[in-house]
Amino acid sequence: MPDDHSKQDLDSLWQDVQARLRAALPPSTFQLWLEPLKVVGAQAGVLYLAAPAGIRAWTERRYAGLIREALSGAGTNLTEVRIGDSSDVARSDGESEPSLDLNVNYTFERFVIGEGNRIAHAAALAVAEAPSEAYNPLFLHGPPGLGKTHLLVAIANYLAVNAPGLGVRYTTAECFTNEFVSALRTTGAEAFKRRYRDLDVLLVDDVQFLEGKRHTEDEFFHTFNALYEGGSQLILSADRIPSELSSLESRLRDRFEWGLTVAVEPPNLATRLTVLRRLVREAGVDTESDVLDVLARRIDANVRQLHGGLTRVLAHASLTAKPLSPELIEAVIPKSAKRNESNPVEEIQRRVSAAFGISRAELVGSTRSATPLRARQVAIYLTRELTDLSLPQIGRLYGGRDHSTVLNSIRRVEARFDEDKALGAQLDELRAAIHKGSTSQA
Repeated sequence: MPDDHSKQDLDSLWQDVQARLRAALPPSTFQLWLEPLKVVGAQAGVLYLAAPAGIRAWTERRYAGLIREALSGAGTNLTEVRIGDSSDVARSDGESEPSLDLNVNYTFERFVIGEGNRIAHAAALAVAEAPSEAYNPLFLHGPPGLGKTHLLVAIANYLAVNAPGLGVRYTTAECFTNEFVSALRTTGAEAFKRRYRDLDVLLVDDVQFLEGKRHTEDEFFHTFNALYEGGSQLILSADRIPSELSSLESRLRDRFEWGLTVAVEPPNLATRLTVLRRLVREAGVDTESDVLDVLARRIDANVRQLHGGLTRVLAHASLTAKPLSPELIEAVIPKSAKRNESNPVEEIQRRVSAAFGISRAELVGSTRSATPLRARQVAIYLTRELTDLSLPQIGRLYGGRDHSTVLNSIRRVEARFDEDKALGAQLDELRAAIHKGSTSQA
C-alpha cells in the first residue's frame, strides 16, 4: 500500500474531505456514490481510494474532479485521485502476498433469509459456530448475485470475532491462482504452501475458476487434502454443482462432494421486498411500500441486480429531483429488464458488431486488427456493465479469453473516457440500441 502519509493522517484528511463533499452534494447522491469510498493510501501526490466494483468507474468519471477540489480545500499536497479496489492498490505497490479485505457488512445478521437460501444460511452458521464439526467441506452453489460470497465472508467475520485464535483465510479461486503463479516466479512454492496449509479454516469463492488450470488444480488438490486430513474446515462456492464442473479433474469434483452441497436459489417476492426495505432504510430514503413492490416485481433474477436497480432508481431521482414513484421505476427499469439483464450478451454482440461494421465472428475471434480489437473491448465493457457475469464467464463468451484479458479490455475503455469524448456518446447509443433490441424481443 502506498505509504507517504501515516494512516492516522490519511484518516483525518479523508474525514475532512468527506465533510466537504457532503456539504457540496445532495444527501442521497453522497450516500450512493461517495460514502462507500475508503482511503487506502497516498504516494507521490496521489490519494488512493477503494470503491465497490459497481460504482467505481462512474464515481471516478463524475466525481474525481470534485474530490480533487475538496483535497485542495483541505490544504493537502495531494492533488490527484485514483479509485480502484483494495487488491489493485496492493498489487500496484508490489506486495508479494495479496489478500482480500473482508466486507464488514457481510454478516449473518445482515443476510436476508428466504425460501431459496434458508438451508444455505443455516449450514453456513453451523460451520461458523463449530468449524470441522458440522459439514466438511461445505459447498454452496448457485448463479451469481444470490449471496454465496456474503455467506462465506459472514463465516470469516464471525470467526474473527468469536474465535480470533483460529487461522482463517478467505480468498477466491482467481486470487489463489494469481498467488500461486506469482509464488512460482518469485519466492517459490514453499512459502505459498505454508500460507495456505497452516490454516484452521479456508474459504474459497468461485472454484469454477480453477477449470482448465492444471497446475493450479494440482496445487489446490494437495492443499485440500492437507487441510482436510489435518482436521481443518473447508468452505467452497461455485456457480454450479461439483458434478457440472466438467473441466475440473474428477478427483477434485469428488472431494467437493464429500461434505454437504447446498443450492442458493433466486429470492422470491417476499425476500426481494425485505431486501429493498433494508436498502432504502440504510440509504435514509422514505418511500411507500407500493414503490418497492413495483421494483421487486420488475427484477427477480438476483439480489445484486435488485441492488443495482435500486441504485439506478435512486440516482435518477437524485439527479432529476423527482420523487420515488412507481412511474419513475417504470421509466428507469422497463418491463423487459429481466430479459435485458439476465441474458443480453447476444444483443450486445450483435449491436456492437453492427456499429463497428464487422461480423460477430470477427468480434469474438482472435484477430487483433484495430477495428475488431476496439469493438471487442467495447463489447466486453458493456457485457461487464449490463450483465452479472464474472470475468471468466465473459472471457468464455469472447473466444475463450482469460480473466486478465477481459479486465484489460475493460480498463482500456475506462482509460479512454477523458481523451475520447466521442466514446461516451457511442456507448450511450449502444446501450439504447441494446435496450431497444431486448424490448422488441420481450
